[in-house]
Amino acid sequence: MRAIRWFGGVGQRPSPHEVPLELFAKQLDLLRRDADRVLLFGTSFGAEAALATASRYPVDGVIAVAPSAVVWAGADAGTWSSHWTHRGEPVAFVPFDPVWVPDADPPAFVSLYESSLRLDPAVTQAARIRVEDILAEVLLIAGGDDQVWPSVHFAEQIAGTREPLGLTTTIVSHAHAGHRLLLPGERPVTGGVSMRRGGTPDADAELGALAWPEIGRMLRGPVD
Repeated sequence: MRAIRWFGGVGQRPSPHEVPLELFAKQLDLLRRDADRVLLFGTSFGAEAALATASRYPVDGVIAVAPSAVVWAGADAGTWSSHWTHRGEPVAFVPFDPVWVPDADPPAFVSLYESSLRLDPAVTQAARIRVEDILAEVLLIAGGDDQVWPSVHFAEQIAGTREPLGLTTTIVSHAHAGHRLLLPGERPVTGGVSMRRGGTPDADAELGALAWPEIGRMLRGPVD
Protein backbone atom coordinates (compact mmCIF):
# COMPACT_ATOMS: atom_id res chain seq x y z
CA MET A 1 0.00 0.00 0.00
CA ARG A 2 1.17 3.52 -0.79
CA ALA A 3 -0.49 6.60 0.72
CA ILE A 4 0.93 9.60 -1.06
CA ARG A 5 0.93 13.34 -0.71
CA TRP A 6 -0.06 14.77 -4.06
CA PHE A 7 0.13 18.53 -3.52
CA GLY A 8 1.91 20.91 -1.17
CA GLY A 9 5.07 18.84 -0.89
CA VAL A 10 8.59 19.42 -2.19
CA GLY A 11 8.52 19.64 -5.96
CA GLN A 12 4.72 19.36 -6.04
CA ARG A 13 1.96 21.72 -7.00
CA PRO A 14 1.08 24.01 -4.05
CA SER A 15 -2.65 23.26 -4.28
CA PRO A 16 -5.10 21.00 -6.15
CA HIS A 17 -4.44 22.91 -9.38
CA GLU A 18 -2.99 21.35 -12.53
CA VAL A 19 -1.70 18.28 -10.69
CA PRO A 20 -0.37 15.76 -13.24
CA LEU A 21 -2.34 12.52 -13.36
CA GLU A 22 0.99 10.90 -14.23
CA LEU A 23 1.92 11.35 -10.56
CA PHE A 24 -0.70 8.72 -9.67
CA ALA A 25 0.13 6.55 -12.65
CA LYS A 26 3.75 6.40 -11.45
CA GLN A 27 2.54 5.02 -8.12
CA LEU A 28 0.59 2.33 -9.95
CA ASP A 29 3.77 1.30 -11.76
CA LEU A 30 5.70 1.15 -8.47
CA LEU A 31 3.02 -0.98 -6.81
CA ARG A 32 2.90 -3.41 -9.72
CA ARG A 33 6.51 -4.36 -9.05
CA ASP A 34 5.42 -6.12 -5.86
CA ALA A 35 1.65 -6.67 -6.17
CA ASP A 36 -0.54 -8.82 -8.40
CA ARG A 37 -3.49 -6.45 -8.04
CA VAL A 38 -3.46 -2.66 -7.80
CA LEU A 39 -6.40 -0.50 -6.74
CA LEU A 40 -6.91 3.24 -6.35
CA PHE A 41 -8.62 4.54 -3.18
CA GLY A 42 -9.49 8.22 -2.85
CA THR A 43 -11.82 10.55 -0.99
CA SER A 44 -13.38 13.77 -2.35
CA PHE A 45 -10.76 15.43 -4.60
CA GLY A 46 -8.81 12.19 -4.16
CA ALA A 47 -11.81 10.23 -5.44
CA GLU A 48 -11.94 12.56 -8.43
CA ALA A 49 -8.25 11.85 -9.01
CA ALA A 50 -8.73 8.09 -8.65
CA LEU A 51 -11.53 7.99 -11.21
CA ALA A 52 -9.78 10.34 -13.62
CA THR A 53 -6.57 8.30 -13.40
CA ALA A 54 -8.32 4.94 -13.75
CA SER A 55 -10.13 6.20 -16.85
CA ARG A 56 -6.69 6.57 -18.50
CA TYR A 57 -4.51 3.89 -16.88
CA PRO A 58 -5.38 0.23 -16.15
CA VAL A 59 -6.18 -0.70 -12.56
CA ASP A 60 -7.78 -3.68 -10.83
CA GLY A 61 -10.38 -1.63 -8.99
CA VAL A 62 -11.34 1.81 -7.76
CA ILE A 63 -12.75 2.78 -4.35
CA ALA A 64 -14.13 6.33 -4.48
CA VAL A 65 -15.47 7.96 -1.30
CA ALA A 66 -17.63 11.06 -1.86
CA PRO A 67 -16.95 10.80 -5.61
CA SER A 68 -17.37 13.33 -8.40
CA ALA A 69 -18.54 12.47 -11.90
CA VAL A 70 -16.72 15.46 -13.40
CA VAL A 71 -13.38 17.24 -13.12
CA TRP A 72 -13.48 20.51 -11.19
CA ALA A 73 -11.66 23.82 -11.25
CA GLY A 74 -8.79 24.59 -8.93
CA ALA A 75 -7.02 27.85 -8.14
CA ASP A 76 -3.43 28.83 -7.55
CA ALA A 77 -2.26 32.43 -7.03
CA GLY A 78 -5.52 33.73 -8.40
CA THR A 79 -5.37 31.63 -11.56
CA TRP A 80 -8.17 29.14 -12.22
CA SER A 81 -7.64 25.98 -14.21
CA SER A 82 -8.28 22.27 -13.98
CA HIS A 83 -7.48 20.18 -10.93
CA TRP A 84 -5.48 17.89 -13.22
CA THR A 85 -3.25 17.76 -16.26
CA HIS A 86 -2.60 14.82 -18.56
CA ARG A 87 0.37 14.72 -20.92
CA GLY A 88 1.08 18.31 -20.00
CA GLU A 89 -2.35 19.69 -20.85
CA PRO A 90 -5.13 20.71 -18.41
CA VAL A 91 -7.98 18.22 -18.30
CA ALA A 92 -11.38 19.70 -19.24
CA PHE A 93 -13.10 20.98 -16.10
CA VAL A 94 -16.24 22.62 -14.74
CA PRO A 95 -15.66 26.24 -13.64
CA PHE A 96 -17.47 27.63 -10.63
CA ASP A 97 -20.58 29.80 -10.75
CA PRO A 98 -19.16 33.35 -10.44
CA VAL A 99 -22.30 34.83 -8.87
CA TRP A 100 -22.77 32.23 -6.13
CA VAL A 101 -22.54 33.50 -2.55
CA PRO A 102 -22.68 31.41 0.63
CA ASP A 103 -25.76 31.78 2.83
CA ALA A 104 -24.22 30.48 6.05
CA ASP A 105 -21.00 30.57 8.06
CA PRO A 106 -19.35 28.13 7.80
CA PRO A 107 -20.61 27.66 4.25
CA ALA A 108 -22.15 24.60 2.65
CA PHE A 109 -20.75 24.38 -0.86
CA VAL A 110 -23.18 21.83 -2.29
CA SER A 111 -25.33 24.53 -3.90
CA LEU A 112 -22.22 26.04 -5.52
CA TYR A 113 -21.33 22.74 -7.14
CA GLU A 114 -24.92 22.12 -8.21
CA SER A 115 -25.30 25.57 -9.79
CA SER A 116 -21.90 25.30 -11.48
CA LEU A 117 -22.97 22.06 -13.17
CA ARG A 118 -25.91 23.90 -14.73
CA LEU A 119 -23.93 26.87 -16.09
CA ASP A 120 -23.07 25.35 -19.46
CA PRO A 121 -24.21 21.79 -20.25
CA ALA A 122 -21.62 21.46 -23.02
CA VAL A 123 -18.78 22.40 -20.67
CA THR A 124 -20.10 20.04 -18.00
CA GLN A 125 -20.33 17.22 -20.52
CA ALA A 126 -16.77 17.85 -21.70
CA ALA A 127 -15.55 17.67 -18.10
CA ARG A 128 -17.27 14.35 -17.43
CA ILE A 129 -14.89 11.63 -16.25
CA ARG A 130 -15.04 8.78 -18.76
CA VAL A 131 -15.91 6.12 -16.22
CA GLU A 132 -16.97 3.81 -19.04
CA ASP A 133 -13.25 3.45 -19.80
CA ILE A 134 -12.62 1.93 -16.35
CA LEU A 135 -12.92 -1.78 -17.04
CA ALA A 136 -12.33 -2.82 -13.43
CA GLU A 137 -14.96 -2.78 -10.67
CA VAL A 138 -15.75 0.59 -9.12
CA LEU A 139 -16.97 0.95 -5.53
CA LEU A 140 -18.67 4.28 -4.76
CA ILE A 141 -19.31 5.36 -1.16
CA ALA A 142 -21.48 8.42 -0.57
CA GLY A 143 -23.47 10.23 2.12
CA GLY A 144 -26.95 11.53 1.38
CA ASP A 145 -26.38 14.57 3.61
CA ASP A 146 -23.13 15.56 1.90
CA GLN A 147 -23.01 19.36 2.11
CA VAL A 148 -19.81 19.75 0.08
CA TRP A 149 -20.99 18.39 -3.26
CA PRO A 150 -23.80 16.04 -4.40
CA SER A 151 -21.86 12.81 -4.04
CA VAL A 152 -24.89 10.48 -4.11
CA HIS A 153 -26.04 12.10 -7.36
CA PHE A 154 -22.53 11.71 -8.76
CA ALA A 155 -22.40 8.05 -7.68
CA GLU A 156 -25.72 7.35 -9.36
CA GLN A 157 -24.58 9.14 -12.50
CA ILE A 158 -21.37 7.10 -12.63
CA ALA A 159 -23.24 3.84 -12.09
CA GLY A 160 -25.83 4.82 -14.69
CA THR A 161 -23.07 5.30 -17.26
CA ARG A 162 -21.29 2.03 -16.51
CA GLU A 163 -24.04 -0.48 -15.81
CA PRO A 164 -25.60 -0.54 -19.32
CA LEU A 165 -22.15 -1.51 -20.57
CA GLY A 166 -21.94 -4.45 -18.15
CA LEU A 167 -19.25 -2.79 -16.03
CA THR A 168 -19.48 -3.73 -12.36
CA THR A 169 -20.30 -0.81 -10.09
CA THR A 170 -21.36 -0.91 -6.44
CA ILE A 171 -22.84 2.00 -4.51
CA VAL A 172 -22.86 2.10 -0.72
CA SER A 173 -24.76 5.06 0.72
CA HIS A 174 -26.39 6.29 3.93
CA ALA A 175 -29.09 8.94 3.84
CA HIS A 176 -27.80 10.81 6.90
CA ALA A 177 -24.03 10.58 6.37
CA GLY A 178 -21.97 13.52 5.14
CA HIS A 179 -18.87 14.12 3.05
CA ARG A 180 -16.48 12.39 5.40
CA LEU A 181 -16.42 8.66 5.98
CA LEU A 182 -15.64 7.09 9.35
CA LEU A 183 -14.35 3.55 9.00
CA PRO A 184 -14.45 1.14 11.95
CA GLY A 185 -11.95 2.26 14.59
CA GLU A 186 -11.55 5.78 13.20
CA ARG A 187 -12.34 8.95 15.11
CA PRO A 188 -13.99 12.07 13.66
CA VAL A 189 -11.57 14.49 12.00
CA THR A 190 -11.85 18.12 13.10
CA GLY A 191 -9.24 19.81 10.88
CA GLY A 192 -9.38 21.14 7.35
CA VAL A 193 -11.02 24.10 5.66
CA SER A 194 -13.92 25.53 7.64
CA MET A 195 -17.11 24.38 5.90
CA ARG A 196 -20.26 22.40 6.48
CA ARG A 197 -19.67 18.81 5.48
CA GLY A 198 -23.00 17.35 6.57
CA GLY A 199 -23.70 14.15 8.41
CA THR A 200 -23.05 13.30 12.05
CA PRO A 201 -20.29 11.20 13.61
CA ASP A 202 -22.81 8.39 14.17
CA ALA A 203 -24.18 8.48 10.62
CA ASP A 204 -20.70 8.77 9.11
CA ALA A 205 -19.64 5.74 11.18
CA GLU A 206 -22.73 3.82 10.08
CA LEU A 207 -21.79 4.49 6.46
CA GLY A 208 -18.28 3.29 7.27
CA ALA A 209 -19.64 0.08 8.77
CA LEU A 210 -21.73 -0.52 5.66
CA ALA A 211 -18.78 0.17 3.37
CA TRP A 212 -16.16 -1.79 5.30
CA PRO A 213 -17.12 -5.29 4.02
CA GLU A 214 -17.25 -4.02 0.45
CA ILE A 215 -13.84 -2.36 0.81
CA GLY A 216 -12.44 -5.63 2.17
CA ARG A 217 -13.96 -7.58 -0.69
CA MET A 218 -12.45 -5.20 -3.22
CA LEU A 219 -9.01 -5.39 -1.62
CA ARG A 220 -9.09 -9.21 -1.46
CA GLY A 221 -10.12 -9.53 -5.07
CA PRO A 222 -12.10 -12.27 -6.78
CA VAL A 223 -12.18 -15.69 -5.19
CA ASP A 224 -11.02 -18.46 -7.52
